[in-house]
Amino acid sequence: MKRWLPLIIFAVLVGFFAKGLFLNPREVPSPFIGKAAPAFTLPMVGQADKTFSPADMKGKVWLLNVWAPWCVSCRQEHGVLMALAQSQPVPIVGLNWKDKAREAEQLLAQAGSPYLAVPDDLSGKTGIDYGVTGTPETYVIDKAGIVRMKHVGPIDEKVWKEKFEPKLKELN
Repeated sequence: MKRWLPLIIFAVLVGFFAKGLFLNPREVPSPFIGKAAPAFTLPMVGQADKTFSPADMKGKVWLLNVWAPWCVSCRQEHGVLMALAQSQPVPIVGLNWKDKAREAEQLLAQAGSPYLAVPDDLSGKTGIDYGVTGTPETYVIDKAGIVRMKHVGPIDEKVWKEKFEPKLKELN
């Protein structure tokens, strides 16, 4: 048995590595799926006297798009989000995450804002509460405030059609 132990361990490791080759790195499981979206109240970008809270969206299906001005992928998805905002299939809230250089207000003024609201998560705590590992990340939140889907990475037309549209139809 001692002779076969290294071979058995090697075979088990090869099995784990082989399985990993077929996993999608964009499919990051979220412990929040099926649970209430974490509550927060944050000031709005460019309107420090106003705040946003997920409670403001109760009764609506909506997207929480975690983004940052320094994020290259966020800029790639901006055009898709602008088109979605114009066609209005769902309200989009843009959580401005860790914007230490304070660039969000100027960027949105120049490029246009696809967001209904832009809460400012300067400390990054709210993003951490949602399990954000990087930007962009987008959450679908239902009428009762339950997280129904998480997407890691930029949204493009294909991702919108294949992932978001079916989920939104199901929730509406």
